Parts: sequence; C-alpha cells; structure tokens
Amino acid sequence: MKKILIISVFSFIYAVAVALLLDPNELAPGGVTGISILLNYVTPIPTGTWVFLLNIPLLLIAWKKFGLSFLLWTMYSLSIISVSTNVLGILPALTTDPLAATLSGAVLSGVSLGFIIRMRATTGGMDIVIRLLRRKYPHMKTGSLYLILDSIIIFAAMFIFKSIEKGIYAGIAVFVTSYIMDLVLYGKDEASLFFIVSNYANEVSNCLMKKLHVGVTILHGEGAYEKKEKKILLCATRRSQAPKLEQIVKEIDPSAFLIKTSANEIYGEGYKKYEELE
Repeated sequence: MKKILIISVFSFIYAVAVALLLDPNELAPGGVTGISILLNYVTPIPTGTWVFLLNIPLLLIAWKKFGLSFLLWTMYSLSIISVSTNVLGILPALTTDPLAATLSGAVLSGVSLGFIIRMRATTGGMDIVIRLLRRKYPHMKTGSLYLILDSIIIFAAMFIFKSIEKGIYAGIAVFVTSYIMDLVLYGKDEASLFFIVSNYANEVSNCLMKKLHVGVTILHGEGAYEKKEKKILLCATRRSQAPKLEQIVKEIDPSAFLIKTSANEIYGEGYKKYEELE
C-alpha cells in the first residue's frame, strides 16, 4: 500500500509539472515527455496520449529485460501520468512566466522521477532506456544519463518551436531535473572517507568509535622508506562528523598522515541499501 501510494502521488505530481507548467509554455524537457510535447504541437493528439503510445514498444522491452513485476508497476505509473496529463490539460497554466515554469516544472519532475525510481518503478519512456544503460554503465549516475540523452530533444525543440530561448529554458529544465533526481536518489555528498596513518592507531581508532560511534577498519601496510609495519585506519563518516574526526586525530597524534576524500555513494549498515543500486 505504501508503494502504491507513493507511486500514485508522485506520478500525479509529474503530470501536474507536464500539463500545467511545461507543456503550456512550450517547454520540451527531453525524454518521451519532451517528444510528446513536440508531437502535440504539430498534431491534434494530446500530450498524454502520445506519452502512452510512444511507451508501448519500450514497455515490451521492459517486460523482457526486467520482468513482469517491473512492467506492471511501470504501466501503473504511466497510466496515471497519461490520464492525468490529458485531464489537467484543460486547465490554464499555473504560470506563463517561462523562467518560473521552467524551474518549478523541473523541480517537480525531478522529485517525482526520483521517488518513483526509488520505488523500483519508472514513468516509462527514457526511464527504461536509462535503466538499461545503468546496467551496462553502472558508474554513470541516472541524472547524468538523462542529461546526455535529453540534449538531442532540446535541439529538436529549438527547431520545431523556432525559438532559441525556449531551447535554453528547456536545457535549464533538463539540468535542474537531473540534479534534483540525483539528489533524491543518491543524496548530496553522502560521506567523507578517511585514511589515517598514525603511530597511535589503536588510540585513534578507539576514540573515533567511542566519541563518533563510527566503524573503523585497520589495514596493515609497510613504510617504503623505513620498512616498518604501519597501521592504516579506514573510516567513513557523515559529512557533519568530518570536522570532529579531524580534531580527534589532531589531538591524539599531530604528526599523523591523514587523507580525506568524498564518498558520494556508500552501501551497507548505516548508509544506503543494496536494493538502491539499480
């Protein structure tokens, strides 16, 4: 019931973004939705109907690649979006200001897509293509792949609408949508990763575990110059805890060698679940 509720709510919100913000302002923000907006401009067929029709071949691919459960959830989300987009299309736009429509529509789209994908469903269209690409190129983030593919549709929108300005606004919408989507899916700067080389490794690790309640892994290495055994502490913390960790290391061993780097995605206890990998 929770999954049904979340998919239903955010599918409707996505339809609001398309029908009341992007479509009436002739903004085609990429994907099948963007293609549908362009086709609605040159044909009498409503945008929501085009969304459904263009998704039929992609749904067949989804059934084969991802199974029946994924297909049914995607069809459920897609049905809500298609019907709601057509119904809401009879209402006036929420705003006719292109910048306001771009930003608000992009934020609503990004949030909606992020939560729908987190529920292991999609809105169809490019979501299915992106999911296939993520299997082949898992190092690339979902929002980044959207950004690449949507650029082609933006150039098409410039040609069809005969307006560079609308293309620029559509580009802004794509960028904001991809950023918000990645924020919902992956979080922002998930953690900091530390490597600590210290002659007081035991004292440092005990203090970190006691005061910050973080896990510490001890790696064994050897100094290349002195040929002495070294203990290397590996520790991941939330960004908010990083300054405290640095202070603890400084107080115990001012001569410690410390490397800090960003860890945007961490899976395991205390962080994200492995189900979020796809």
